[in-house]
Amino acid sequence: MSRTPRPAARILLVDGDGRILMFRFTPEDGRPPFWCTVGGAVDPGESYEAAARRELYEETGIIADPGPEIFRRKVDFLTIEGVEVTADERYFLVRTDAREIDTGAHTELEQRVMQQWRWVAPADLAALGEQYFPEDLPQMLAEVL
Repeated sequence: MSRTPRPAARILLVDGDGRILMFRFTPEDGRPPFWCTVGGAVDPGESYEAAARRELYEETGIIADPGPEIFRRKVDFLTIEGVEVTADERYFLVRTDAREIDTGAHTELEQRVMQQWRWVAPADLAALGEQYFPEDLPQMLAEVL
């Protein structure tokens, strides 16, 4: 089966205590829940940086410059919508003093499948008790924090 290319911007949103914001996804197709960083697909004609800025605002209500790309990876996965993709993910680090986020701009799908969020210390990611993505997130954070 051929996979759909999916350019994506991901944000490592880190608070003043060095914790990263993670969203818990509950797929509607029976897959187990998992945790993921802020981010999403790049819209047609949009740069990765612009997508990072937009996704950060849409998912958290935070307006911030994503700064330079800090990581890039290609990964195959099944999206929450059930599409097999090869994602070209670009990662951006954003630091914030925020403790709360505003999820008011979530899409209808996001409202259904992203009902929980949490600030998590890198050392506590495994304690989430569920899969998290990217799987090498602790190593990524160790390089930039």
